[in-house]
Amino acid sequence: MMLRQVWMIAGAAATLALLPPTAQAQAAAANPDSSKGRTVRTDAEKLAADKIVLVGDSTMAPTSGWASLFCAHHVKSSVACLNLGRGGRSTRSYRQEGSWDIALGEAKVPGYRRTYVLIQFAHNDQSTVAERWTEMGSEFPANLRRMVEEVRAAGAMPVLLTPLTRREFVKGKLNNTLEPWSAKVRDVATAMKVPLVDLNAASAAAVQAMGPEASMTLAQTAPNDTERGAARTGTTLKPRPAAEARLPDVPTTADGPRAQFQRKFDYTHVGDKGADLFAALVAQGLAKAVPDLRSQIAP
Repeated sequence: MMLRQVWMIAGAAATLALLPPTAQAQAAAANPDSSKGRTVRTDAEKLAADKIVLVGDSTMAPTSGWASLFCAHHVKSSVACLNLGRGGRSTRSYRQEGSWDIALGEAKVPGYRRTYVLIQFAHNDQSTVAERWTEMGSEFPANLRRMVEEVRAAGAMPVLLTPLTRREFVKGKLNNTLEPWSAKVRDVATAMKVPLVDLNAASAAAVQAMGPEASMTLAQTAPNDTERGAARTGTTLKPRPAAEARLPDVPTTADGPRAQFQRKFDYTHVGDKGADLFAALVAQGLAKAVPDLRSQIAP
């Protein structure tokens, strides 16, 4: 009797294997003992997961910066990648409003093999808006040093990034107004032995190679004819006021999503093409700066 049962089971398994995939699924569903015919079960190995927390301004934030596409296209699924970039923030206002506390809280979350906090500021430190601006010579680097110290105290690894270049040109040459601020970031990184991704240098080289007109394609939306005509002469115009340069809001419904992203043409923020380009530059720079992440970052 036992031998006959074995033959019957083996015959049923062989018959199931000959069925097409859809019929196999139907036959398996009809059989309450779904473990028959499978390999001996083992347990999965424990995952050694890393975490990347991205801290910065609008050139990092969703829809206006590079960081969301960095998370989407350049890190493996074994890396938790969190974009905390927020538009209009400086090293001062990001802390004052409480966003830095949120970032430190994320840095302290247990369960990860290593946690990295990537920090990129300067655009709004350079601003004249009352709640944003910082003094470049002492206050800005002091704010960065404090961030580095607090990330390390939280048990995570800080990584400093120089700010993404703007795409403004004068007589065919990129007017990289953020280079002096980038120098301060490099100084802090050197003095505190912090890994550095020199995004300003890499992005400036890429934008200069494209030139004033072609680099307009990196923006969130297309320029108008006047802006394009000026770029053809080699000198870009001043950016239009946001109210004039922005696209209309996306239509919403009463029971649907209502949040809006400001999408406009300017020489600072990026659309998907720009985000793809600059996210790839960050991936290359991060792999060089942090060798332990190379196996987790895609080109």
